[in-house]
Amino acid sequence: MAKVLGKGLEALIKNYSQENQNNQTTIEVVNIITNQHQPRINFDENKMRMLIDSIREKGIIQPLTVRKKGGGKFELIAGERRLRAAQAVGLKSVPVFIIAVDNIAEMMELALIENIQRVDLNPIEEAEGYLVLKEKYNFTQDKIAKSVSKSRSEISNKLRLLKLPAIIKTGLLENKIYYAHARSLLSIRDKHLTLKIYNQITANKLSARQTELLVKQSQNIKDNHIIEKKYQFLKKEQILQKIFNTQVLINANKKTKGEIKIKFKNSKKLEEIINQIKKC
Repeated sequence: MAKVLGKGLEALIKNYSQENQNNQTTIEVVNIITNQHQPRINFDENKMRMLIDSIREKGIIQPLTVRKKGGGKFELIAGERRLRAAQAVGLKSVPVFIIAVDNIAEMMELALIENIQRVDLNPIEEAEGYLVLKEKYNFTQDKIAKSVSKSRSEISNKLRLLKLPAIIKTGLLENKIYYAHARSLLSIRDKHLTLKIYNQITANKLSARQTELLVKQSQNIKDNHIIEKKYQFLKKEQILQKIFNTQVLINANKKTKGEIKIKFKNSKKLEEIINQIKKC
């Protein structure tokens, strides 16, 4: 289901069209040139297969968006996933909206909105799209935020992702970590510590919450041995959470003395936890 934005693609189509609202037509796939300003870099294979199967069975329901290029050619503004799926299925023609957009910045804006509205961009792809609008087309962060119906702070946080070490940005692109992990890592000033915690996240599949706690605990700790010990507690929390199927917190001091907190939401869950402990 498409996301609902404050300023949707359909509204932009209406605004930019030189004709009336009935500007939908059908053109041949061979006459469509892909958009070199497409913000999406990676196309998820599983989602693409699902889209291909859907188009094979029901056709393209949502038209692509293009602009005239001359010589009978059209440049794709939005809908590259649908175009690729149509090519994979072997469709000769596809439904399109033809709109009048002469400004490349406006094309980039439309492509960003379309991707965010249809299928979420990876945070790094999204950030790089915002950077192009900012650096090449002089969009302010406020203007970017208004264009994609996000807060200015969200745009700022996404742009900050591009300052992360290359290996972490690649990990984010490849879904080895997620945006919530990356936001926690952004608060670390020490590059070596950032990489150290990133490696712990990927090696042990730490949750976003565990990552946040580890980052907070490590901020004022200089001793790497202590950081490792803090991390080991998080790892043990994961084990206990799987056993009891609920949130578990381990609080310990430098001598590893401490307490284990097992949370429950009702008496039934408490009984389940007690029975699980009895089995151990």
